[in-house]
Amino acid sequence: MATQGMHSSKFCLHPAGDTPSACRLFDALVSLCVPVIVSDHIELPFEDVIDYSNISIFVDTSKAVQPGFLTSMLRRVSSERILEYQREIQRVKHYFEYEDPNGPVNQIWRQVSLKAPLIKLLINRNKRLVERGTNETDCSCICSTPSEISTVG
Repeated sequence: MATQGMHSSKFCLHPAGDTPSACRLFDALVSLCVPVIVSDHIELPFEDVIDYSNISIFVDTSKAVQPGFLTSMLRRVSSERILEYQREIQRVKHYFEYEDPNGPVNQIWRQVSLKAPLIKLLINRNKRLVERGTNETDCSCICSTPSEISTVG
């Protein structure tokens, strides 16, 4: 029933607190329903390949809770602009269709493969870093002691 509603709607609400990979967002995009994302800070799936500003409307949480704000804002979106959103959604919706071989499962593994080397780098870097107190000089970037610096100035 919710999916039928999305298919017949122009906009689908994606409130703050929803997980980035929530089915609601995937279902909205597959239905060509423009997501209205109400969040101040959200990490969205596949942002390295999808520009969400072309397929979604973002609303600050503080504005969204003002009575009548969302309704009046969405009424001002032209039919032409809605079609632009939908054309762009059509172009990227395969990322959200599980039956597509390059769909979300493949994209998740691709993102993991991109993050894994960075995680390994950070782990290895942290193993070699020497912990220093706040009063100790790090000779890798300064070749003088704090007392030598104060006498120079």
